[in-house]
Amino acid sequence: MDLEVRHLRALCAIADTGSLHRAARLLGVAQPSLSTQLRRIEQELGGALFVRERTGCRPTALGRVVVGRARPLVAGMRDLVAEARAAAATGPQLRIGSTASRALAGWLRRLREGSQEPLLQMDVSPNALLRMVADGQLDVAFVHEVEGCPLRIPDELRLRVLVDREPQFVSLPADHPAARRPVVRLADLAGDRWMVDPTVDGEWDAVHRMLRAAGLNPRILHGDYQTTAFLVASGEVVTVCQPTSPSRPETAVRRLHGDPLGVRLLLAARTDKDLDAVFPELREAYWETARQAPAYREWLTAKGAPLSRGAPPTVVRRS
Repeated sequence: MDLEVRHLRALCAIADTGSLHRAARLLGVAQPSLSTQLRRIEQELGGALFVRERTGCRPTALGRVVVGRARPLVAGMRDLVAEARAAAATGPQLRIGSTASRALAGWLRRLREGSQEPLLQMDVSPNALLRMVADGQLDVAFVHEVEGCPLRIPDELRLRVLVDREPQFVSLPADHPAARRPVVRLADLAGDRWMVDPTVDGEWDAVHRMLRAAGLNPRILHGDYQTTAFLVASGEVVTVCQPTSPSRPETAVRRLHGDPLGVRLLLAARTDKDLDAVFPELREAYWETARQAPAYREWLTAKGAPLSRGAPPTVVRRS
């Protein structure tokens, strides 16, 4: 069972109403159906999310973590649907593909402010998005290329490099001993379980190479970004993450000593004109996000990297 937005909406409704009965009425479903759905979600996540009592339901510790993470996702999907419906009435739109990035919200906002109403296609596979641009299904795609795992870039695409090498940081539970230091050595995580999303092009191989190079052979679990975030917050796993990822009360984002893993951030389109139309807004959004991430900002400053919105792009021309 893969968790969907409707499952997250159900969890939020149960938490908000404090009752399966009231939540079922709010969602417009039968209570037995909601109870079955909750049991399946709990089986998928591996623990109870609510304590059932005579007076209703209250979240467990794991439930509070999951609901806390679910609320912004549900709100974001609600906003996305509203924006998509509004945009559908305005005619032809800019079709953007993207892998996960903290800069995405700022990029889309800037495009809307510039009178471009984008449609968004998210995918964990950069190769899939690049193929969609080449096939004319998307106008541009913002993707990452994991170090040591080259993307399959169609010959007809034009590329622009946003960041030549973005170091990947580590996300770990806030109470982990290693979280007390600003820089974490891989040896400090030797006894931890790691979680990797094997559907992300190149990530599984790159993480394995990084760990083997450090002489480590930890247990590695497979899961999507959402499940990984839940399990890091509950103290079950650690994972690599983007340096722009925010620390939260339950988690800490820290730099890895020696920066053993990096990615290249690329914008792809069929023409330079398509790149020119959206790249400045992406660049501004990315550096705004970088400035808001303390650990990454410190790393960039130490490396002498430009933190201004005017950081020059790198143009890649394919023969």
